[in-house]
Amino acid sequence: MTQPKQTETKLWGGRFTGAQDPVMEEFNASIRFDKRMYKQDIEGSIVYAKAIAKAGLITDAESETLQKGLQDVLEEWKAGSFVIKSGDEDIHTANERRLKEMVGDVAGKLHTGRSRNDQVATDMRLWLREEAATIRKYLVSLISVHLNRAQQEVDALMPGYTHLQRAQPIRWSHWVCSYASQLTHDLEALDSLIHRFNECPLGSGALAGNPFGVDRQFIAQELGFRGPTANSLEATRSRDFITEFLFWSSLVASHLSGWAEDLIIYSTKEFGFISVADAYSTGSSLMPQKRNADSLELIRGKSGRVFGQLAGFMMTMKGLPSTYNKDMQEDKEALFNVTDTLESLLQIAEGVMSTLTIDEVKMKSALAIEMLSTDVAYYLVRKGVPFREAHGLAGEVVRMAEDKKCEMDGLTKEDMRTVSKHFGDDVTSLWDFENSVEQYQAQGGTSKSSVLGQIESLRKELGSETS
Repeated sequence: MTQPKQTETKLWGGRFTGAQDPVMEEFNASIRFDKRMYKQDIEGSIVYAKAIAKAGLITDAESETLQKGLQDVLEEWKAGSFVIKSGDEDIHTANERRLKEMVGDVAGKLHTGRSRNDQVATDMRLWLREEAATIRKYLVSLISVHLNRAQQEVDALMPGYTHLQRAQPIRWSHWVCSYASQLTHDLEALDSLIHRFNECPLGSGALAGNPFGVDRQFIAQELGFRGPTANSLEATRSRDFITEFLFWSSLVASHLSGWAEDLIIYSTKEFGFISVADAYSTGSSLMPQKRNADSLELIRGKSGRVFGQLAGFMMTMKGLPSTYNKDMQEDKEALFNVTDTLESLLQIAEGVMSTLTIDEVKMKSALAIEMLSTDVAYYLVRKGVPFREAHGLAGEVVRMAEDKKCEMDGLTKEDMRTVSKHFGDDVTSLWDFENSVEQYQAQGGTSKSSVLGQIESLRKELGSETS
């Protein structure tokens, strides 16, 4: 008995006569997640309808019918009335099936010279270009919040840390600017990435190119690309733009995770430098006194999700043979998950940063005279002592204070002079934290003028985008 043919709605069905295993059909289908690209798929198809008319493959009237039908399909998606049917393997099949229902057999001409290989590569670049613009907006907003806080709280002093040990006095605003600067570098990298992947694969066919002489420059221009891709084999195979975006996202997530970790530490009772707003905190189901910075912990935790998607997708792409392979269908869920996660991370980070409060008194009280040990060496350098010798002499001052069981500012001038004759009456000026931070006048330092210079420089980089 002949098996029923079940390939009528499939774009590849002509060669097959047998029914497909329902489990395989579900396993193969991507409509449940790639439907997110409905808008981009239709936009690309509208332009392709124009291009094949321009090439004389269909009449202008047929092109207009296709364009009108595709616009109607788009409106159904926007209204939430588009009905996905069982044979809709992917977004391309679904849109073409619905187009045929609306305009008839002329819908079959739309795919002339086109493959799902160049179609999906184009859809994904269009989709990522829009999402990257949204992410970029959130990133700029987060940087702006940092710069505003740094400007407003430029006088607050706090310890700077290495190895989680108190190191040297810095300005809170200097810490804030450190992340604003890092995020600005991320912004520059994103702009570079968007520029590089903004090339149009449409017109590459399945792999060999388009046999009907469609104008690829026209297609690229109509879709807002800077030009067509240079090689049809590379165009249909390459997912480097997704891999790069996943890497870029992982780097941003890493930066946000480090930022969150700092703030988690600073928010503890032991530090008490900051307080996270109620809107971004939670309590304990058992301990009523608890106030947990769960927003920051989730930022730190969800960064792992982003890293995992990058690692998984790179393993998927490793060793694939030339041009399109079905493995590459895994690109969409990885990309969609990362963009969703990153958008949340950036928005929550902005909310936390714009609403947290700082305790300048606690910050300053955490400063200790021992943190000025390097300043002792710098003092001697200014008196003409070579740094290596000055460093050793400063160590002797530290040891003397330990032996006398006092802080360095408890040592007398005479005590200091037993270490080096270069210590003069002005040595007492060393024991001032404001003086300490103000000595770092060089560009990028923690003096007030330097920090204000950093803020101004970063604002210039953002231009009119900052507020």
